[in-house]
Amino acid sequence: MGRVAFALAACLLAGSALTEAANRTNDARKLYNQELYELAIKAATEARQTGDAVDEAGVIFARAHLERFRQTRDAHNLSEAQAALRAVDATRLSPGAQTEFTLALGQWLFLADKFRAAAEMFDSTSARVDRLGPVARDRVLDWWATAIDQQAQEDPAHRAALYQRIIDRMEAELRLQPGSTAAGYWLAAAARSIGDTERAWHAALAGYLRASVAPDRGVALRADLDRLVDTAIIPERARQLTGPTGDTRPAIDAMTAEWEQIKVLWN
Repeated sequence: MGRVAFALAACLLAGSALTEAANRTNDARKLYNQELYELAIKAATEARQTGDAVDEAGVIFARAHLERFRQTRDAHNLSEAQAALRAVDATRLSPGAQTEFTLALGQWLFLADKFRAAAEMFDSTSARVDRLGPVARDRVLDWWATAIDQQAQEDPAHRAALYQRIIDRMEAELRLQPGSTAAGYWLAAAARSIGDTERAWHAALAGYLRASVAPDRGVALRADLDRLVDTAIIPERARQLTGPTGDTRPAIDAMTAEWEQIKVLWN
């Protein structure tokens, strides 16, 4: 009986340790999703002390450090993230955590200015990211488009084709997810980047209204579109409408008035 009781106690202790490790890992993930990255790092550090949680917690630890690097540009965060990712045994991760791990690799590539490789990594996760929820899906789409945008700026010879990839992807996304913040912004931005200011203007107008079904009721998308329209689409479309020697002021004033009317009616 003594041996049985001892074995039972050992199993209960092991189960308790597993539960505690899982709870700490879940806490770290929640803090990461709430963009509380310092707290996420602390929680993930505690979770990594338990062998059963070390790999999954390591992924969260790395992703939080990547976000801190994006905010602060402190190279220490990037090196901490890299070391944590190298230490992860991906074969021990759940399918969802493997997706997070792949995303973290893409984030590292992006933040290390390896934009083409980052775009490939984000593209490879597109079929699996849905399991992380609509917010994560939209975030990855934005990262992918931003990586392609950076690639286009470094490769003028393929600029038009790269921006067309963004347009095609965003059109497909909006058919599936009309409230996509990333697609609503990048459809207009990519059209403007290839000189199609007519498409960009109307995509921005449609995007402003479509933002009503975005998860945040369009707050982020409408702010981004407002900057894009005011600083780029309106002045560039005005120049195309009036020609190189024409007076752009009447066209700018008319479009600005139309845009402001849309904002008043739908904001």
